[in-house]
This record gives sequence, structure tokens and C-alpha cells, in this order.
Amino acid sequence: MPRAYWVAHVDVRDPDAYARYRAANAAAFKKYGARFLVRGGAQEVREGASRARTVVIEFADLATARACYDSPEYQAARALRDPVSDADLVIVEGWAP
Repeated sequence: MPRAYWVAHVDVRDPDAYARYRAANAAAFKKYGARFLVRGGAQEVREGASRARTVVIEFADLATARACYDSPEYQAARALRDPVSDADLVIVEGWAP
């Protein structure tokens, strides 16, 4: 079964408040076995447009990635994020040969 990923592009307007979101989302990510592959590192946009921060999180499969997003734990964290940032988030299934 292929792994699945959250791919997020985020502009943060209030770094202090965003830090509270990052602390709060840890419970959901631990519960669903999430693993950060990219977490806001240096980036260079070569085509199109993006936001200032990129995050890629790996999950065991698509069902787990969806369950994490829909969980009460993540939705509570998201409520902290939404007022202080703008984000685009896609849940995508990986490729398995």
C-alpha cells in the first residue's frame, strides 16, 4: 500500500501564535504516526508561485493521512493556525511501483 503525504504551503503572519499551533499539532501527528520530511526549510521557487513555508508530512497510507486531518486533535490545532496564517494543503497518495 502506498504511503500518503500532506503537502502544505504556508504564509505565517504571527510567528508567536503559529508556534502555539505547532505545539498543538504534535498530539495528532504522534497519534497518526506522522513523519516530517520537510518542515519549513530553505526553498527556491523555480516555476509558478508558492508561499514562504513548505511542509511535507508522511503517513502510512491515504486513510491515515485523512484520519489525522479530520481528527479532533488536528482540528483543534488548526483553529489556532487559521487566524494567523494562510495555507494551501493537499493530501496526496504516493506512488508505489
